[in-house]
Amino acid sequence: MILSSDIKTALVLAPHPDDGEFGCGATLRRLHEEGIAVWYAAFSPCIESLPAGSAPDRLWTELTRALGHLGISPERIIRHDFAVRYFPRDRQAILETLTRLKTQLKPDLVLMPNSMDLHQDHQVIYQEGLRAFKHSRLLGYELPWNNLIFRSDFHMRVTEAQLDAKVQAVREYESQRNRIYSDRDFLIGLARVRGVQVGADFAEAFETIRWIG
Repeated sequence: MILSSDIKTALVLAPHPDDGEFGCGATLRRLHEEGIAVWYAAFSPCIESLPAGSAPDRLWTELTRALGHLGISPERIIRHDFAVRYFPRDRQAILETLTRLKTQLKPDLVLMPNSMDLHQDHQVIYQEGLRAFKHSRLLGYELPWNNLIFRSDFHMRVTEAQLDAKVQAVREYESQRNRIYSDRDFLIGLARVRGVQVGADFAEAFETIRWIG
């Protein structure tokens, strides 16, 4: 077991579809391969961010296809309908949603936005996630374009195959292809940098928010 023998269930908190894949996609694949049950909760369909003419559920469809590359089945994808960029307004409802997830899933490990993420929606998921899951192990994933600073004090070594699964997952988001951080070379380059920091070929970096032994 890569983390601890008592970690059986992991939960990814993704403010928007694709955040979890960008932040920790290769790690999710590794967790799946280690036999950990991985659940994925996305909080907004981001209708306002879709290209003109898109179906309202386009990102949900892309999410399902993307997570298939990481070993996460449709039955373990949880979708919510909060409006993108208005999470601060809906803070209490989001906290109540997270509390229900805690009761339902009882996750041993929660992967969430890091504490220094500048996006307003990501900050709400971090802050309310910390409240809801304060008795779980918490790791904050890295999205460099949202960070001025980032404390990378936990590294997950990943294989080239696991990294390739992440790249394939990101490619499923055709509606987001215009974003520079969707580029394969960027994803691989970041994983190489994080790997070099711990003497590995590839890794993903996290902020240790809370760890319970």
